[in-house]
Amino acid sequence: MAYLVLCGGAAVKAQLSLTTDPSSNAFLQQQIQREQESRLAAERALPMTQKFAADWGGWFDWYNFTFYDGIRHRVEWTYDLRLWANFQVDEGINEGYARMRLGWVHWNQGTSYNYNDNDTIGPNLERGWYQLDITKALRKYAGVNSPLSLRAKVGRDLINVGSGYTVSTPLDHVQLQAEMYNFETTFVVGKTPGSTPNIDTSRPVAGESNRVFWIVEERYKGFSLHEPFVYYVAQRDHTREDPVDLLQNFNYDSDYVGFGSTGQIVRNLRYNTEWVFENGDSYGDRKFLHRNEIHAWGFDQELEYLFSHPMQPRVSAEYMFASGDPDRLGSPTNAEGGNIKGHIDNSFVAFGFRDTGLSYAPRLSNIQIWKLGGSFLPAPDVRLLKNLELGLNVFIYAKNRTNAAVSDPLASENSAYLGWETDYFMNYRITSDLALTVRYGLFFPGSAYDTHNQDTRPFLLSGITWSF
Repeated sequence: MAYLVLCGGAAVKAQLSLTTDPSSNAFLQQQIQREQESRLAAERALPMTQKFAADWGGWFDWYNFTFYDGIRHRVEWTYDLRLWANFQVDEGINEGYARMRLGWVHWNQGTSYNYNDNDTIGPNLERGWYQLDITKALRKYAGVNSPLSLRAKVGRDLINVGSGYTVSTPLDHVQLQAEMYNFETTFVVGKTPGSTPNIDTSRPVAGESNRVFWIVEERYKGFSLHEPFVYYVAQRDHTREDPVDLLQNFNYDSDYVGFGSTGQIVRNLRYNTEWVFENGDSYGDRKFLHRNEIHAWGFDQELEYLFSHPMQPRVSAEYMFASGDPDRLGSPTNAEGGNIKGHIDNSFVAFGFRDTGLSYAPRLSNIQIWKLGGSFLPAPDVRLLKNLELGLNVFIYAKNRTNAAVSDPLASENSAYLGWETDYFMNYRITSDLALTVRYGLFFPGSAYDTHNQDTRPFLLSGITWSF
């Protein structure tokens, strides 16, 4: 059975091993964004009444990225093949899913970040998990009827905590999820896959990132229009330095307490809100003995209105906040070039995801972002164009701490205004198994950039997805 994958740049994580060049931070964020947008392709539903059900499929992506990152113009081509299969056995008591990936990346000569113009990704296991519905098994084989719904899951999959502001990343994990009287409790222990990029790009590593997560989340599903949640996340850094820097320690151990809610305020008006407070320990620049305490926080609020019209227009507004540290003059996330004093580290660093723009794509650290957007179907009654979607997003960026660093090292001036961006996009499902996407972003630097770095930054993404 074939499934269509509509993605605005799906399947392009080849560059997740981009090197420690700080100018690659925004591009890395852009690739994570594209990957996140395609993750729904992994969520397959099978009939629960069958004794055994299996399905398989795949898709092929071709994408081109042409952009200017403030340093030079770059052109990248990506080709990605994904094959997936899933099964359900015994009326859904046993369920499994696997997805393999094979890709190839080509840069125009001399435009890559690591001087490697061609690279192959995989084949590797991108997703793979098995889930046992314990409640169904007890009901069928032991005759036990319980108000408790209990499921156990093991494998590699995307883990979202809350609304994804703090944690939204693939993990090799074990998960227990229980639900009773409308309270859903989720417990996860997992680690980052070896290919996961490190949030500290200054760190010399072998095998990229090695971080362990302990997660507990509670949701209440008893309201018809609202779903509040609260969670605790402990992240411990076990990444090994290679080679070892005797004068710098890089470990970043963090704890997060968050709460929020998703739902609908009135008819067609949806909302999402999340608050998160971060504590823990980090190392500053040229520190290998003394650790700094982390006290940081973040916030996200989004509203979206869906109009009742055949053109399906929608408008949205979002505000994102992530605290910064005035002692971090070189980087909001790195140890080397980071906190220059032995003071408390107020820079918010997490492992979540938000759309922060196509061209600028900053990390959620020491930043405030205002986002306005909308989309519609221009010709819903025209057969050939009924699946064509057009949209626009506008972003305004500002520092939280004026004299502190953001993820773009070129924003070196003592000014809060980083600039603004406008993103245009088109998604077109041409046939049931062929989709086209085009996105064009323009970032206009603000007064946080000196006169030598005021050039407008265009970013063009175009691609085709064929599913089978």
